[in-house]
Formats: sequence, structure tokens, C-alpha cells
Amino acid sequence: MFNIDGKVIDIFSYGKDKDVPIVLLNSFEREEGEKVFNECKTMGLTNFALVSISGIDWDNEMSPFALPRLFKYDNGYKGKALEYLKFLENKVIPKVQEELSKIGKTVSYYVIAGYSLGGLFALYSIYNTNTFKRCMSASGSFWYPNFLEYTLTHNISKNVDKVYLSLGDKEDKIKNEILSKVKENTEKIYETLKANAECKYEVNEGNHFADVEKRIAKGIVYLIK
Repeated sequence: MFNIDGKVIDIFSYGKDKDVPIVLLNSFEREEGEKVFNECKTMGLTNFALVSISGIDWDNEMSPFALPRLFKYDNGYKGKALEYLKFLENKVIPKVQEELSKIGKTVSYYVIAGYSLGGLFALYSIYNTNTFKRCMSASGSFWYPNFLEYTLTHNISKNVDKVYLSLGDKEDKIKNEILSKVKENTEKIYETLKANAECKYEVNEGNHFADVEKRIAKGIVYLIK
């Protein structure tokens, strides 16, 4: 564990291989990282490292564009995703590589992963950097205004070869006009992504808050195993 600019970074490594894929997971809570790591092992993933970043300014650093308040429980979105992405590339990743080298590990490739707004950020990131080879967005907040249009007018990095998307089957069953668009938007984004990379879209049982760690782990296992 180490801290950079107020963020807590936990590294979990498993397996005997020297050269391993590295998953960067932007976690809403610190405990999420270890839970996801254990779920991945339970699902049979044997050689990988998980880097969990927590202490994130969630609504602001995971949002791709600035927007005013959308719901009664938020304070608006400052659209700092690109700034946060540079933080990962310039500060977190070099430190992660340094720490892994101490235990004899090297990086075969990077996976960017996230849930909810973290999933939104994960997908947004592969439109804006060549750092990641694979992307996992579980229950990504693709209801986010103007994001669908963004994906339709931009291309993901040519370095990306696999993308995993998932959604709960009850997530669009909601009266809120903005949130109810999540299924429609996710399906449209999936159709677009299929033209540029191997892409899987999986529908899980439950609402947005069901089996969070398992849903994240399922996507990671698909991308690596």
C-alpha cells in the first residue's frame, strides 16, 4: 500500500508467473479491491496483479465532461476524468511498476476496470490513451449525458483488443428519465465497440447494487483468463 496525492493504492499479486497482466481498478471504497481480488481467485484466475485505487473524488474525477447537478443527491460533475487519467499514467503506473519489480514481477499489459461511474471512466479512458490493452466496465454509467454521442464520434485506441461490458437486468427499470437510458445506451455502445475490438456484453440479475464485486471479477476474468 502507498499514497499518492491523497489516493490510496493497494497492490494484490497472485501466481508464480513473472510477466503478468495488471488490472487498474478505480474503487469507490478501499475494501472493494481486496474483495474483487479474492473473487477473481475464486473464479480461477491464477496469474495477475490487481491495483486498487481508492480515495477518489468520485463524481468529479470519474466524469468525462462537466455537468451541473443532475440528481438531488449530487453536487454536479466537474469532468476531471482526463486529468485523473494523466495522474494514473504519470504517477500511479510508474510507482506500481517500481513496487512490482521488487517482487520480481514485470507487466505484460494493463487492464483498466471500474464499476458505475468507475466503469464510465474506464471506457472513456480507452478513447484517450494507448496505455491500456483491455477494458472492463461493469454497470457503467452510460446514462451520463452526451457520453453516447461521444462514443459515436470518437474511436478507441488501436491498442485495445478486448472490452467487457455488463449491466443488471433491472438497472433501466427506473422512473428517472436520465438513468433509465442506461440499457439503451449500453447496447448502442456495445454495437459500436464490436467493430473495433473483441467485445462481450453480459446481463446480470439484479439492480445496480447487486453483487458488485462478483460482477467486476467476472469481467476481469473474461479479459485475462
